[in-house]
Amino acid sequence: MSDRISHYSFGSITIDGKPYSSDVIIYPGRVNPSWWRKEGHYLQPADLEEVVATKPDVVVIGTGAMGVMQVSDSTVKWLEGKGIRVEVARTAEAVKIYNGLYENTNVVAGFHLTC
Repeated sequence: MSDRISHYSFGSITIDGKPYSSDVIIYPGRVNPSWWRKEGHYLQPADLEEVVATKPDVVVIGTGAMGVMQVSDSTVKWLEGKGIRVEVARTAEAVKIYNGLYENTNVVAGFHLTC
């Protein structure tokens, strides 16, 4: 079971009562507290290989408070080609999407916490 997010604000997220201040990926049962991407604000398939290996039904991606992190159409199509539904939104909205899914869905979420 994934961890519920109780708070998000610019640069900070609280997951299952624990605060984090760097980008995170939430897997069922664990959190990667320091999610780094090869090109920072550009999400590409190589950044999601571990995510895909866990075989989620849905991947939720939070692109930052102002949506600065870019998720290319090719990255979305790559995930969808593996049978994974993709939800991309600014982080505050992505948190809401994740919280609506985590109890009944095999979901993994990556959140960019700042810009």
